[in-house]
Amino acid sequence: MMLRGDRVALRLATLADEAAFGSILREPEVAMWWGAYSAERVRLDLFADEETVTFAIELDAEVIGVITYWEESDPDYRHAGIDIALATARQGEGLGSESVALLARHLFEELGHHRLTIDPAVANTRAIGAYEKVGFRPVGVMRQYERGPDGTWRDGLLLDLLPAELVDPG
Repeated sequence: MMLRGDRVALRLATLADEAAFGSILREPEVAMWWGAYSAERVRLDLFADEETVTFAIELDAEVIGVITYWEESDPDYRHAGIDIALATARQGEGLGSESVALLARHLFEELGHHRLTIDPAVANTRAIGAYEKVGFRPVGVMRQYERGPDGTWRDGLLLDLLPAELVDPG
């Protein structure tokens, strides 16, 4: 499966992407939000987890990031959650927002979700701005939500998006 935007393409990831994903996730500007990623953790989190669907983000056929989604299948709570990591060198160009919008459109239009969530660390203002550019709205702060790479607990910001709120970030 391939989802194409104006500049980026999202394609289902394969094990051939493992090294590129590991390299991106180990970049200091990415690892500060994602934590330590060994090759084994990349394999377990991005390929072996049956509840996670993983896409490679490509720009001109080069892997520049990873974007995933998971689904809540209970019909009374059906929705999907998204996560994304973009290579440091490609941040600040609107490619993350384009990738999130592309996946969001697919989740709404093709898979029938009525709501999407994303949950960055409160301090990750760059990511939050990228998500708000697509139309995500803050729902609330989840206190001591995740353990950071330094071992301390940090707050997360829950944002959600409904189909009518999706904005083309271009």
